Amino acid sequence: MKKFIEKYIVVLISGMIFLLTLLSALPFYKAVTYMLEFIVMIEIVRMVIDFIESKRVRLRFVIDIFIIFLIRDVVIQVTQPKINEERILFLLFVIFVFFLFRLMSIYYSPSATPKNID
Repeated sequence: MKKFIEKYIVVLISGMIFLLTLLSALPFYKAVTYMLEFIVMIEIVRMVIDFIESKRVRLRFVIDIFIIFLIRDVVIQVTQPKINEERILFLLFVIFVFFLFRLMSIYYSPSATPKNID
């Protein structure tokens, strides 16, 4: 039983969150918004912990936070009674640009370049 729980802990936790969402009177779009805000908070805490340990801020964490926050904003905009298409398209464009930055941060990462060993 212990191995099962260790192996499927993420599935169990997400299933419990989903059941709590169903049992509460919370609308689904609000639950998704709150979960995305929670993920943003997790990323911020990861960034702070990494900064404390390594004394530097990794660009990857910052870009991830912005992408998740913008996705959260898109979900909120789409679920509104009056949808503002221009705002949603602009947010999607900004998300695309941040994804490009994310890819460049992976490709041009100092840890990804080979070191010169003399």
